[in-house]
Amino acid sequence: MAGILVAVFWAILVSFLALALVRLAQTLKAATKLVAEVTEQAVPLLSEASATVRSANTQLARVDSIAADVQEVTSNASALSSTVSSAFGGPLVKVAAFGYGVRRAIGRKGQPHPEDGSARTVVVGKTLPSARRGGRRNRGSKG
Repeated sequence: MAGILVAVFWAILVSFLALALVRLAQTLKAATKLVAEVTEQAVPLLSEASATVRSANTQLARVDSIAADVQEVTSNASALSSTVSSAFGGPLVKVAAFGYGVRRAIGRKGQPHPEDGSARTVVVGKTLPSARRGGRRNRGSKG
């Protein structure tokens, strides 16, 4: 009786193991099919991605060339600006100062000087004090 009992348990155990092996085989077959499908789809995607990367690399090389040209143009513009500023800046400032002096002299021509009420004689770029101004110096020494 013990032998029959052991044989029944043994048969049940083998049945469960056989069922587990069948399911494992089905799972491995499905996994193999899935890997094959992914491989079929991945190869074209990888080749397209490689082509896209090559195209992007070409575009980046063009952008790098353009950036280098822009940097050269910026450097040339800066050098030109410095040259123009040094060549014309000083004389333009002098002309502007001269023009301001002329406008100021024309605007004050014949008007009394604000400090002593005397008129001034204007020579281009210089102001000469009148005779009354000299007299004021003497008055200023009194006090």
